[in-house]
Amino acid sequence: MEQTQNAVELRPVFMPRVNSDNLVKTDMVRFERHVGFASRQKKKSINDLHQVICKKYGFKQVLELSSKSGNKLSFVLSPLSLKLANEHDDQQYSVENAFQSSMVFEDGGPYTDLLTVPPRQAKKDERLITSGELIGYNYFGMEWGVEPLTTFYDWLYVNALQQNPQLHEEVMQYQAFTDIEFNPKKSIHCSAYALAMFVALNKRELLDNVEDPIAFYNLCDEFQVSNTEHLLEEGWV
Repeated sequence: MEQTQNAVELRPVFMPRVNSDNLVKTDMVRFERHVGFASRQKKKSINDLHQVICKKYGFKQVLELSSKSGNKLSFVLSPLSLKLANEHDDQQYSVENAFQSSMVFEDGGPYTDLLTVPPRQAKKDERLITSGELIGYNYFGMEWGVEPLTTFYDWLYVNALQQNPQLHEEVMQYQAFTDIEFNPKKSIHCSAYALAMFVALNKRELLDNVEDPIAFYNLCDEFQVSNTEHLLEEGWV
């Protein structure tokens, strides 16, 4: 049998904060990634990542948000599954559909037809690649800029979770969140970060009025941002 060598990799951990200048503290963690595409290899890698996190920070409860975790809670918290009710048409859309269908580019968008296709299809629509530079978001006439970088995505996710109170008690048991499939060199928006933000806001009792985009923006602006974009700028990634 051919032997494959495991690799040491870096992945972020997102930690809700209650008594600090950050809502979320992001740190990079080195762990042993088990090479291979089999589900058991992914789970071994997640286990190694979480062991490192628990040892380093003294945590007992860390949630992996990718589909590889095997945790039912991770499935319902996925942006592909978590639904956001929209007051404009009384419909519910996944966070993923809402996000991808709101993108505005130099040469097109928003592509509102992506609201109603399967979430994975929306994510892979080639128009999102071929329409030039991303210049903003338009969600049912609600316009957002691209700066700060993840604010619109975080607003969608936090509001979707706020609308699903049956998930809150279980979510609040976790001290940190990861997504082993998220690569900060290739992407910026991460549901594990947005989930950590929700937990921090909930613990601080700051979830009132987060459905108001201006209130959410102003609230986030009160805190220092610690995310993977800042780690990239500092050369950690």
